[in-house]
Amino acid sequence: MKVIVSDCDHESMQIEKDVLAEAGLDFTHMAARTEDEVIAQCKGGNIILNQYGKFDDRVFTALPEVKQIVRYGVGVDNVDLEAATRHGVQVCNVPDYGMHEVSDHALALMMALIRKIPATVSHTRNREWDFRKMAPIRRISEMTVGVLGVGRIGGLFAKKALPLCKEVLVHDLNRTDLETKIPGVKQVSLEELLSKSDVVSVHCPLSDETRNLIDADKLKSMKQGAILINTARGGIIDEEALAVQLEAGALGGAGLDCISAEPIDKTSRLLDMDNVFITPHMAYYSEESSAELKRKVAEEAVRFAKGEPVHYPVNQL
Repeated sequence: MKVIVSDCDHESMQIEKDVLAEAGLDFTHMAARTEDEVIAQCKGGNIILNQYGKFDDRVFTALPEVKQIVRYGVGVDNVDLEAATRHGVQVCNVPDYGMHEVSDHALALMMALIRKIPATVSHTRNREWDFRKMAPIRRISEMTVGVLGVGRIGGLFAKKALPLCKEVLVHDLNRTDLETKIPGVKQVSLEELLSKSDVVSVHCPLSDETRNLIDADKLKSMKQGAILINTARGGIIDEEALAVQLEAGALGGAGLDCISAEPIDKTSRLLDMDNVFITPHMAYYSEESSAELKRKVAEEAVRFAKGEPVHYPVNQL
């Protein structure tokens, strides 16, 4: 089978090369992100290792030889899953890499916002020494943390938050067994989670169901002074409405690792807000998680090429 990397911005592809070589496979590295680029550059490929390249019905029709797509990461919102299934294309991802990195990043954003760390450091760098200018700061152990989306990463975040705060509320669009799955949490409606949580951390995938899930009305329903964290996907939160609530003082802050359009527009109001921390979609990153992702992507391709069951199917053929 012919393996093509549609696009990948990693500095090295040596891990993939080594894993594929052991199975007698090689790959061609392209730079295809748009549908037209994918069609032009991925002809003849049976297995596509994919980062950002877009695959829709038109692409699958133009590339009937494609049989598998393996996505670098968890989200597959750049692939039309229904179209892939109609065309008999197996879509896979790597849902279990970088779980500690993302959950730790969300916790770090939460802690930094609660304790106002960057503002405090900026204060002392300006040769000032008056903690009262940082007031008010609340005690974390008396706060309620809400977790929206309780898959692998959201569940791990909830477990890490439990010993730190007063209460952990959870909500998931597809699960009702979360109190059994994670002892100590309380499963509630989305409305209750938003209205009662001092911190809301978003961990759900981006889909038609979750796009703009946290819209203007949902943001207005959040607890006064609440903090919103998103290390999941841009597009889940209405960022313009978020800016409005932050400017009005209704929300206490936001920590965002992902934006609906990346990189963020340099004119975005969010960049100028002292109570908004934005990181460049890096929550997943550590040297270890990066190597794990690359290895697992290549291993999934090898399994498919050998006719073995894949480990991480996203769609069912």
